[in-house]
Amino acid sequence: MSKSVILKLEGDFETKGFQVTLEVRSSEGKTLFEKQGFLPADPDLAAHLKCHWKEKYRSLAAPYRIKPQAIIHQGSIHKRIKDCQISAQKLQDHISDWLEADTFRLIDKRLREELNRDEEVRVLIRTKNPDLKKLPLHLWDFFERYQKAEIALSPIEIETIKDFPKSSVHSRVRILVILGHQEGIDIEKDLEIIQSLPNTDPVVLVEPKAKQINDRLWEQPWDIIFFAGHSETEGETGRIYINPQESLTIQELWYGLRKSVERGLKLAIFNSCDGLGLAQKLDDLNIPQMIVMRELVPDRVAQEFLKHFLTNFAAGQPFYVAVREARERLHDDFEREFPCASWLPVICQNPVYVPPTWEDLIGYSPNILEENIPQKQIYNPAKSHAWRWRELPKVLFSAITISGMIWGVRSLGGLQTWELKGYDHFIQMRPDPGLDERLLLITITDNDVQRQPPEDRQGRSLSDRSLALLLEKLEQYQPRVIGLHLFRETGVNSESENLRNSLQTSDRFFATCRYGNTENVGVSPPPEVPLNRQGFSNILIDADGVIRRNLLSVGLSSDCQTRFSLSWKLAERYLADQKIVAKTTSEGKLKLENTVFKILKQGSGAYQTDLDWRGHQIMLNYRTSGEIARQVTLSEVLKGEVDPEWIRDRIVIIGTTASSFNDHRWFTPYSYQKQPIQTITGIELQAQMVSQILSIILEDQPLIWWFPDWGESLWILSWSIGAGLIAWRVRSPQAFLLTTGTTLIVLYGCCWGLFLRGGWIPLIPSALAIVGATSGVYLQKTFKTPESP
Repeated sequence: MSKSVILKLEGDFETKGFQVTLEVRSSEGKTLFEKQGFLPADPDLAAHLKCHWKEKYRSLAAPYRIKPQAIIHQGSIHKRIKDCQISAQKLQDHISDWLEADTFRLIDKRLREELNRDEEVRVLIRTKNPDLKKLPLHLWDFFERYQKAEIALSPIEIETIKDFPKSSVHSRVRILVILGHQEGIDIEKDLEIIQSLPNTDPVVLVEPKAKQINDRLWEQPWDIIFFAGHSETEGETGRIYINPQESLTIQELWYGLRKSVERGLKLAIFNSCDGLGLAQKLDDLNIPQMIVMRELVPDRVAQEFLKHFLTNFAAGQPFYVAVREARERLHDDFEREFPCASWLPVICQNPVYVPPTWEDLIGYSPNILEENIPQKQIYNPAKSHAWRWRELPKVLFSAITISGMIWGVRSLGGLQTWELKGYDHFIQMRPDPGLDERLLLITITDNDVQRQPPEDRQGRSLSDRSLALLLEKLEQYQPRVIGLHLFRETGVNSESENLRNSLQTSDRFFATCRYGNTENVGVSPPPEVPLNRQGFSNILIDADGVIRRNLLSVGLSSDCQTRFSLSWKLAERYLADQKIVAKTTSEGKLKLENTVFKILKQGSGAYQTDLDWRGHQIMLNYRTSGEIARQVTLSEVLKGEVDPEWIRDRIVIIGTTASSFNDHRWFTPYSYQKQPIQTITGIELQAQMVSQILSIILEDQPLIWWFPDWGESLWILSWSIGAGLIAWRVRSPQAFLLTTGTTLIVLYGCCWGLFLRGGWIPLIPSALAIVGATSGVYLQKTFKTPESP
């Protein structure tokens, strides 16, 4: 039995640390369990690693298989060896301390619980970090316990391939041996080792030209490609020296190597210096397995590793076990003379392939993880991990629990403030249609008040004389409706008989009154105005002081006998000229033409707490954040300075904006959008209400609507379950954040799109459900390990 341990490490040593994703797979490629962890940033470890390789190790001046170059060394060889050994021990201790981090220890512990000591274990380190690739992680004490475990490097991302290598049958292992530039080293020993292997058919190229190598790659298939000679890594690019005059990068052999992979190449061995740059480019070719050297490799070390590895491998040892034993032989044979010799060889593994045995190389049929064969593509753990249906109940339970908790908090009013702020946000975000040309506001300013004799006004903002003059002027221009948004409890004085007659007989004039409550006393309407032309001006204020609701009708009261609001009466009279008549349904709902005004009550939308729900209430759908309608002053009208077309066939609302009458303090969803805080006057508020009713009937503006309780519950639950299912399919913390953020953006887009059509859908509870569900799944996957299949 064998298992694969995949450790995906994303981050850096300097600042971020490494996010760790552990996955253990069976020999068939099935995931047994996953776990998340973290390794902290440790810039000192990275600095120590670089210093060790560059200053301590390279100072040994061994006959390395690198392009000959001048190297200056200080001190005796014995001192340099001793310094390198001390540096190596300190680095090993530093690595051990780093791996003892609390955030990684749970992964370590769970891994040891899952594995048996007698199992062959392939430990794949998947990372892009160049320092991590040079770190000798085989020094992790995990490998002391598991004697058949060996480490390999593997890329984070693996490109999709169109076709896997075709099966072929042959009697001997086909090896292309490339012996490159050999100045100062003895690579004939490498050739002797290869030629001594059983059942092999080596083709040898000694210090060849580039064309000779390409010709061989194109002319026939190979099982193994072997290179010995000088090589080095320049930046991130590997280079091999094939003869005294020529060198090649992998890019220059790209198409020939790709052809070899398509024909069944299984293994590439670069028994030369500094091979990580070579491996990085070779990964893109999807070569199943490679062996390279992390750093400069002494000539004798390279020879001995090759001898022990190939001898053990050809004798039937598993690939990874053969590499480990050959590496450990280097430790025993060369550590005193060449410190860190056993740190140099490293496997580079394509995770889709199972490493072959020597017998597999003869009559080769590619060992490919079963779960990847139908897709015909390289394994990518973020995409190809099969859904484990036994985990579905856990995800559903978590999502249902989270949504249930959120619904409970919401039902108690715990989210009402946030949701109402969300409503305000959507109101603010809507396109602004501008002025409502159907309305004209005549405002009574402080200057208008001061121009009227105090004895005429009698403490009011508008005297009988001024009101008579104003109505006379307006009648000349034929407005469709006139609404007086001023309280006038006392009757007209005896000197204003014409005004009394006008108030009593004009079918276009409407006055206001106010119902009394615990906060305000009631105010009666003008006695001259009949009941059918009266409308109350009571408003509904939410707990945060913002006006979001429009009260259309109520029951009767002693102070104010009318059932309907002033805004409703003005809109009703305006629409009557267009043959649109207001009605009441059998359920007591107001109706204009085909539009039934849905009643707002406790439990509607975000409103969950016990407010005053008496009367027929709807959500107030504000038209604009700016001026709702054209405004002129009382003085401008009386002086004839107003365009008659602004009045003709319009709804004219008369009201005060004078600060002395304290009718400019009302808060709207727009009030906190800018600083300083903006409030509106009562006359502007009435205009917003009238405009809403007219827009609903004449412009097909939708009423604000909402789901019933069961619909809102289902909406929140759906987002919770959907987010949980998506989160279960991803692995890394970055992917969790990305999918959660994307889901929140989609939710916002849905709620915003529906709001433009009048739908007030739960945004805040659904967002909390998404975050809660994804967090629950993440914690479940991090701290709870699924059972093995």
